[in-house]
Amino acid sequence: MNRLIFFLLCVIIFVLPLPLGSYRPWAIMSVGILITTIFFFHLLNSLFYDKPLYPPRYSWPVMAALLLVVSVCTVQIFSVSIDVYQTKQMLLKTTFMVIFCWLLFSYCNTAELIKKLIFIVVFTGVFQALYASYLNLSPAILSPIFSYQETGRAIGTFTYANFLANFLALILSLGIGLLISELNRNNKVNLTLKQTLRNYSAVLLSSKIILRVSLIIIIVALILTRSRMGNSAFFIALMAVSLLALFIYNNKPRSFKLMIVSFFIIDLILIGALFDVDKVKQRLVETSIHSETRDEVVRDSIPLIIDKPLLGSGGGTFYTAFPAYQSGPYSGYYDNAHNDYIQFAVELGLPTTAILGALVLYCLLLCISTMQKRKTSLFQGVAFGCAIAIVAMLLHSLVDYSLQAGANSMLFILVLCIAILSNKLPANINSRQSF
Repeated sequence: MNRLIFFLLCVIIFVLPLPLGSYRPWAIMSVGILITTIFFFHLLNSLFYDKPLYPPRYSWPVMAALLLVVSVCTVQIFSVSIDVYQTKQMLLKTTFMVIFCWLLFSYCNTAELIKKLIFIVVFTGVFQALYASYLNLSPAILSPIFSYQETGRAIGTFTYANFLANFLALILSLGIGLLISELNRNNKVNLTLKQTLRNYSAVLLSSKIILRVSLIIIIVALILTRSRMGNSAFFIALMAVSLLALFIYNNKPRSFKLMIVSFFIIDLILIGALFDVDKVKQRLVETSIHSETRDEVVRDSIPLIIDKPLLGSGGGTFYTAFPAYQSGPYSGYYDNAHNDYIQFAVELGLPTTAILGALVLYCLLLCISTMQKRKTSLFQGVAFGCAIAIVAMLLHSLVDYSLQAGANSMLFILVLCIAILSNKLPANINSRQSF
């Protein structure tokens, strides 16, 4: 039963982005039904096979924050929500996230299972990357999934190129962390030629080269999304966390620096040149305060927060509340704030938004602590990847609304769960790996 439930969780991860990034209400509802079915199996497992019903205590920071959102949405439905239907949708979506976290903490509780889970995440990213790249490089072909037409920017199975960019950036971060964890930690400087050749041969014949090629494929798709902040946030986060890791990483792998440099030289410069990274640069250069209207949306959203600072206007109600505060017609209709911080504050109020922010910062600090204090290579590497993912999401959320897509928000929740697990799981014989 444990294996079955873990397998079904992996299926959920792969399925999440397929129905339009789980952005539509029917899509997140379909995924929610699958998650609820798995939870029913968990109840049977607890009843008949003595599996603990509740997740471990260290799961409660994530669980409590999500349950707070559930509680706030419930209160809003009976009081302040200006669109009860949309608030009910957010209530259901958050409830599915609570169940998803519950299952992750209950069934991904060893180093080996975490490693398998991240491999599934990377496999999902490779599938999305190949699918998106094929459609982008074949513009005459309609998407077999829901017949979406390419618009010059890779979108994969999503509805919006920036959603795909954010999704791939999170996967890249976890994949890089896993790759770092598998680097040789034998820091002997004076290796013979025979030992050096043997090490390189071992790399070529191991899963490392498959993982490295997978990450290159994902980076190609990330570049093809032409997402300005999607690309910028990922590489800025990679640079920032890598610089921090140079000073705090406990017993760094011998080729740590070389691996990080390769991501900028091979992936960004060489691979980027082959797949027109200059188009991303051009979009960045052409961006100006006059051509962009997202800052005006943020400006006009501030009065919404001031008017309802405690409970907000109701979960999922931004597109209903904003038109009354929009100062003038600019760049069409905005159904999202293009800033997750503003949108959460408008819909859920400042206290709830602050608590959710505190949870993210708590997980980031746990990642730093894991890199600095733990000795288990897998946990350190995974924490490194989670830190990149968290910083990338914090940056991307400044100018976009990726957390409104079910696939992205669920994957980010998975990142937070893994950040906690890599810090809290005991270092036992199974998890004390030396690569």
